[in-house]
Amino acid sequence: MEFRKSKKEDIKDIMGIISQAQEYFRNNNIDQWQNGYPNVDSITSDIESGESYVLTQNEQIIATAYLSFEKESDYDNIYEGHWLSNENCAVVHRIAVKSDIKGRGIAGEVFKHIESMCYEKSIYDIKIDTHRDNKSMQKFLEKQGFACCGVIYLKDNSERIGFEKLF
Repeated sequence: MEFRKSKKEDIKDIMGIISQAQEYFRNNNIDQWQNGYPNVDSITSDIESGESYVLTQNEQIIATAYLSFEKESDYDNIYEGHWLSNENCAVVHRIAVKSDIKGRGIAGEVFKHIESMCYEKSIYDIKIDTHRDNKSMQKFLEKQGFACCGVIYLKDNSERIGFEKLF
């Protein structure tokens, strides 16, 4: 498997995986990614900023994620809890795995690569958020060693549960 930066020619495959995730959320009554986001424009922007990544197996894209080492303004305020650290951190968004291989440890593999990149940059803190109803992601994050830290609100006032991992 290879974890690499996304390229513009990857957009179709990335959007295919995003569409599968949107369908999963819809089928499980999770109101996440149901408003036309993420879309081609947001993924294109992620690629142009160098913050979009894919995991490939046999040169086929099987997972996607956004990874940034920039400050996340949505995380400035947290309610019903607190962040574990205010140090420099990595921020992960828009992680999704091809639906036909979910449950095979692929998301965990993505996080292994993300943590490796963090080590290379001497960053030992990852923050991520998810929808309150996305119990499978919350369970996955806790299994990966993330702590539930509280509630954050996105720019559009959508509520999310904030998680953080120090390592």
